[in-house]
Amino acid sequence: MTRKPVQTDKAPQAIGPYSQAIATETLLFTSGTIPIDPRTGKIPEGSIEEHAHLVFRNLRALAEAGGASLANAVKVTVFLTDLANFQRVNAVYAQYFSEPYPARSAVQVAALPLGAAIEVEAIIALGQA
Repeated sequence: MTRKPVQTDKAPQAIGPYSQAIATETLLFTSGTIPIDPRTGKIPEGSIEEHAHLVFRNLRALAEAGGASLANAVKVTVFLTDLANFQRVNAVYAQYFSEPYPARSAVQVAALPLGAAIEVEAIIALGQA
């Protein structure tokens, strides 16, 4: 199996010893993406919806850098520090994914890096959507 790192300046740079994403021959695995503005390297002020949009735009940038799109997503995991935000995030999520929707998990966690309220990771098929 070949593992190729995927790197783009259109998504936040890694804040630790990991790759933004790794591509194999058939799949792209993204690292967890938090709402960091790739231009500033900071989490901007904003609502959970604004942060969710930023996360999904960053995820889309990673998919495109790997030669795919979010339409190719087969599995998405959403981490929230407060499940009370689930419906609000779900409404944003529906703007980035369409049927057939990828498999998905959404879980509440105690904390996320840099105090983020949301983190999302995806497994994306490489090739035609």
